[in-house]
Amino acid sequence: MTPNAKGALIALAAFGVFATHDVVVKILGGIYSPVQIVFFSVLLSFPLATFTLMRDSKPGTLVPAHPWWMLTRAVATVITGFTAFYAFSVLPLAQVYTILFASPLLITVLAIPVLGETVRIRRWAAVIVGLIGVLVVLRPGSTELSLGHLAALLAAVGGSVASIIVRKIGSEERPVVMLLYPMVLNFVVMAAALPFVYEPMPIEHLGLLGIIAVFAWIASRMIISAYQAGEAAIIAPMQYSQIIWASIFGFLFFDELIDLNTAIGASIIIASGLYIVLRESRSGASENMPVLRTRSRSETGIIPRISMLMRISGKTLPGQQKAPD
Repeated sequence: MTPNAKGALIALAAFGVFATHDVVVKILGGIYSPVQIVFFSVLLSFPLATFTLMRDSKPGTLVPAHPWWMLTRAVATVITGFTAFYAFSVLPLAQVYTILFASPLLITVLAIPVLGETVRIRRWAAVIVGLIGVLVVLRPGSTELSLGHLAALLAAVGGSVASIIVRKIGSEERPVVMLLYPMVLNFVVMAAALPFVYEPMPIEHLGLLGIIAVFAWIASRMIISAYQAGEAAIIAPMQYSQIIWASIFGFLFFDELIDLNTAIGASIIIASGLYIVLRESRSGASENMPVLRTRSRSETGIIPRISMLMRISGKTLPGQQKAPD
């Protein structure tokens, strides 16, 4: 088996684990508030984060070099986690994934004001086509848009903001700082809101929350292994396999079927996203290539970005001297 094929298979399995994670989120979301689910997921993730942090031997403090950028990123991450969990709770899985797939398009747009990136006509065309795909899914005017649709859109925007800030300040901040601040803010915000929505949980539901935390970290480690095995241009597009998992799991567990508009919109968004990811993976094609090179999932404050885990563990992508920022 070639390295690229091995990496692609590992990535496909990783996104299958992520999709299983989202099934558990949806099951619990039918019973509990997203605040409660996020709070306990973060709480149970702290031991896993501690083991990761113990591997960072570089000296330094936990004071951020760019406090305002770090605060903005942490807030964006908290919003992403809450809104994504809410969207998974109330919308069909495939519909949520389709909207979240707009993130590479939004990152491309945000790269202009934040990074000073020059986006030329072909990438603008891909962005416009992708956003048309979002409109096809949402069908404004012909269907009633719910809070779930708004939450999914906010999750896509929040995840894109967090990603672009990593590219902006990542080379100057310690990975440990980048990992801890969103998790801590998520914990504090959700803890403050928890008394207003808390519902007693049986032990089996606490176990499901543990599964959310463990599966998220397992999938992240698998994606790192995938990037170690194959080329980034092959691995990054594997994120779109989640629509397949969503179709299978949605049908098996929730009697969900993908409607025609969602299927057409997903095809448009995926095609435009693939064009951007593959184009920016070409050497010299884009200054913000590292933002998309290790694309996997939007950061939710429960697990860190893949690139941060790679920097902490000292792992690198093929052909690189260090993991990207």
